[in-house]
Amino acid sequence: MRHQPTITTDRLVLRPFRLSDAPLVMEMAGDRAVYEMTLNIPHPYEEGMAEQWIATHASAFYEGKGVTLAITLKEDDTLIGAIGMVASPDHNRAELGYWIGRPYWGNGYCTEAAVALIDYGLETLEYHKIDAHHLTKNPASGRVMEKAGMTFEGELIDHVLKDDEYHTVRLYAIVRDPS
Repeated sequence: MRHQPTITTDRLVLRPFRLSDAPLVMEMAGDRAVYEMTLNIPHPYEEGMAEQWIATHASAFYEGKGVTLAITLKEDDTLIGAIGMVASPDHNRAELGYWIGRPYWGNGYCTEAAVALIDYGLETLEYHKIDAHHLTKNPASGRVMEKAGMTFEGELIDHVLKDDEYHTVRLYAIVRDPS
């Protein structure tokens, strides 16, 4: 049986979340600026939501539904964000998603984490394809996808409804090299 991974990069450790991470998750994910750039983070981020979210990760991994990891600084285990993939087993692919706490924006941490998790998904989990999308109002997320080796596949006009407003998303993906 495969265990939830811990992945180390030059500056980061991607590890399973702990319940003790919940207060920082609530603080960072609850930041309105983080909410505005993402699709799946609720706002307001209420008491108890972080614990409930963290409690779903292990079972989702062991049931083959995907993986969610804390992004932490290697030097001191400071939690700075989250990254994960939701599996689509029938199609042997997964969707990548992530968020970084605002104090850590602009340092390349998200790209570093994305590269590591994409490698894990393609090599260890043997997904054929990993895709991701971002709101067009968040071009920094698109740059993360490009720097992580993903290719732009298209734009979906008015594809999502958030805060009573339709948003266009840009889709990126990477396919495993068959060799």
